[in-house]
Amino acid sequence: MTLFDQISNDLKEAMKAREKEKLEALRGIKKVMLEARSEKGAGAELSDKESLKIIAKLAKQGSDSATLFKEQGRMDLYEQEMAQVAVFETYLPVKMSDEELTAAVKAIIAETGAVSMKDMGKVMGVASKKLAGQADGKDISAKVKSLLG
Repeated sequence: MTLFDQISNDLKEAMKAREKEKLEALRGIKKVMLEARSEKGAGAELSDKESLKIIAKLAKQGSDSATLFKEQGRMDLYEQEMAQVAVFETYLPVKMSDEELTAAVKAIIAETGAVSMKDMGKVMGVASKKLAGQADGKDISAKVKSLLG
């Protein structure tokens, strides 16, 4: 079963259970996935990797929006966004801990032979591909800077 199929099934279950927040979040995911499937040049089916990218993007947008709502004192909208982000995160792989990220970045630095900040682009290219979905891009970048600097 693909991730798209799983989301479709979970959408039906959320309708039956009358879970408003979960239903709204799943509809949002499915809408974006359907749009991605119908884009020019896209295949008929989305791979799970493409689906995870879409969900990760939605989760990041949701948490950014929630932060803005909190800063503006709109706690009702903040809580609504965070409820949706929680649903998105149930479909994403577990994020790496700081220790795991450090070990992974050290391994990539050794693999690429990087020795200084001049090699950051080379390390980031490999790291962002290998660690996609497992760690946030900002966290990877900060870790690479601290280890190369």
